[in-house]
Amino acid sequence: MRIVHGWKGLSQADRGAAVAFGNFDGVHRGHQRVIAQAAKAAQALKAPLGVISFDPHPRQIFQPDAPTFRIMKTDQQARALAALGVDVFYVLPFDREMAALTDHEFAAQVLAQGLGVRHVAVGFDVSFGKGRTGSPALMAQYGETLGFTVSVAEALGQGETKFSSTGVRDALRDGHPERATAILGRPFAIEGAVERGRQLGRTLGFPTANVALTDYVIPKLGAYATRTRLPDGREIAGVANVGVNPTVAGEIAPLLEVWLFDFDEDIYDQVIETDLVAFLRPEEKFDSLEIMTDQVMADAAQARALLLPEF
Repeated sequence: MRIVHGWKGLSQADRGAAVAFGNFDGVHRGHQRVIAQAAKAAQALKAPLGVISFDPHPRQIFQPDAPTFRIMKTDQQARALAALGVDVFYVLPFDREMAALTDHEFAAQVLAQGLGVRHVAVGFDVSFGKGRTGSPALMAQYGETLGFTVSVAEALGQGETKFSSTGVRDALRDGHPERATAILGRPFAIEGAVERGRQLGRTLGFPTANVALTDYVIPKLGAYATRTRLPDGREIAGVANVGVNPTVAGEIAPLLEVWLFDFDEDIYDQVIETDLVAFLRPEEKFDSLEIMTDQVMADAAQARALLLPEF
């Protein structure tokens, strides 16, 4: 899969795709329906399959002081799209120029002239252009005059659960990673470089790999059963705390602290990706480090039972 940054001055090889258009934060099962429609059009047109998204997310521009909300980093998004057979991932800069384009200007200048799209698949609730005035109906109308066809994917869900990025965020904030998994089609995962901490966990018998949450949505603070992928492809079960560890003074920003079971290697500065598999308990402030250690060991036993039942 090729990743193309921007929409101006592209080569002919990077133009002419049948694309799915949206933010696609999480690449959840609803997004996958939109991409499947684009794939069907790509096959019929004998065109590359493309996906269009923005970086940064428009919400980061319009609501810079809002709580962090990202479900995926761009590189995670790229891997998820590649797994779906996407040929080209268009990462468009959402800057002041982009924000100022009307819905028609976006369709004409970005989609038709810049990317030369042949088909655009959108979700039923898509909006685009300054003031979010664009709609699926307007996209179809513009496509007729600008030379591309349009398809609209209807809402997708299971029972009362709607497959949406908002649904994923709500599930995580409520402490239900399994609901997020059901919407995403895979566990929610936090990716980042392992930072050097105070190494307190190592002295207490549970060394942790610490990863900043940066722009991620903040899940419910507490202990989780986890699976972590290392750069070499190994996947290791573990238990993690997501929070500020109130028993030990000094932490302000929530942090992922994951104890990898049966693992003792130096992975500082390496990028790891940790799935939140199950929520075990809310974060607590303990009266002593001894009580905290006892609880962590109990959490680890519970996580092992969930992840490594043969243990």
